[in-house]
Amino acid sequence: MLVTGGTSGIGRAIAARFAADQDRVFLTGRHPDTVARAAEELGVHGVTCDATDPGQVAALAAGFGELDVLVNAAGGLPQAAPEGVPALEAVLAQWHSSLAQNLLGAVLTTTAVRDKLTSGSSVISIGSIGAERRGGSYGAAKAALAAWNAALSRELGPHGVTSNVISAGYIAGTNFFQGRMTDERHDALVQETHDKRPGTVEDIAETAYFLASPGARHLTGQTIHVNGGAFTTR
Repeated sequence: MLVTGGTSGIGRAIAARFAADQDRVFLTGRHPDTVARAAEELGVHGVTCDATDPGQVAALAAGFGELDVLVNAAGGLPQAAPEGVPALEAVLAQWHSSLAQNLLGAVLTTTAVRDKLTSGSSVISIGSIGAERRGGSYGAAKAALAAWNAALSRELGPHGVTSNVISAGYIAGTNFFQGRMTDERHDALVQETHDKRPGTVEDIAETAYFLASPGARHLTGQTIHVNGGAFTTR
C-alpha cells in the first residue's frame, strides 16, 4: 500500500495502522529527513515525493508493480504569499496552493498508479469538514476532491476498485493548524460534536483500514464523515 503525506498526522497514523497488520507499506513526504525518520520509526518504506510534482509522481509510480491500497493523505493549509505581493496576486497564489496540495496531488498520484490497481484495490482520499463549512480556499479544494472522487468511483468500479473520501472533522494533536490552535477554539470545536471530544488520528486510521477491507467492497463513491456528529452545514 501507498500513503502520500505519511510522515506526520493522519497520514502517519494510517501508515502505522496498516503496518501493524504486517502490510507492506510505503509512505511519502516532501522532505528526505522526515521521510527517513518516519519510515524507520514505523518500520515501513519511505520515498521522498512531492505529490504536486508530475515528474516526481511519475517516478514514484514507476517503482510499483501492483498496488492494493492508495491513501491520498498529502495536503494542508495554503502557503502565505510573500509580503508586498499585490492583493489579487496573493489571492491567486493562495487558491493555487490550496488546489495543488488538497486536490491536484491526489489527482496526479491516483492517475499515475491507476494501472497498478487490481480488482479488490481501494483508493482513499482524506477530505475535511471544511468542504461544508468555513473552509475558504482549503475547503473549496476539499469539496472538489469529493466531487472528483465520485467521478473516479464510477470509472474504477467496473474494475473492482473502490474509491472513497474520509471527511475528517477537528483532529487534535497534529501540526495542521501550524501552532495557531487556541484553547478557546479547541473548546468551541469540541462543543460542536455530539460526543464532546476532539477526533484523533486513530479515528481516521481505523476508518481507512475498514474502507480497504473486504467488508467495504460495496462501499464506493462516498464521502464518509468522521467528525463526532459536528454540524456540517452552518
